[in-house]
Amino acid sequence: MYAIFSDGSHQHRVEEGMTLDVDLRDLPEGATSVEFDHVLVVGGMDGGPRIGQPTVPGAKVVASVHGEIKGDKLTIRKFRRRKGYSLKKGHRQQYLRVTVDRIEA
Repeated sequence: MYAIFSDGSHQHRVEEGMTLDVDLRDLPEGATSVEFDHVLVVGGMDGGPRIGQPTVPGAKVVASVHGEIKGDKLTIRKFRRRKGYSLKKGHRQQYLRVTVDRIEA
């Protein structure tokens, strides 16, 4: 069984037991699970996939939280020749690592 859900501006195709990184969000202190209820497609069941318009009613993805991680470092360089202007910035995006426990449809 698989599901495609939307989280922010990203869409993720997940199956049970899969580990993925999603955008960092504010969770209550000591929270061990997170639910994604904006499910677009649920498939792998009898009768073919269920496609939502825009979401599948009553479907959600429940995942357990492992913790916060940082992504790879990106270097941003800006340069204008003959103007004496150069700029170097770095950025590391923060993510929340989760493991999908179950898909409810």
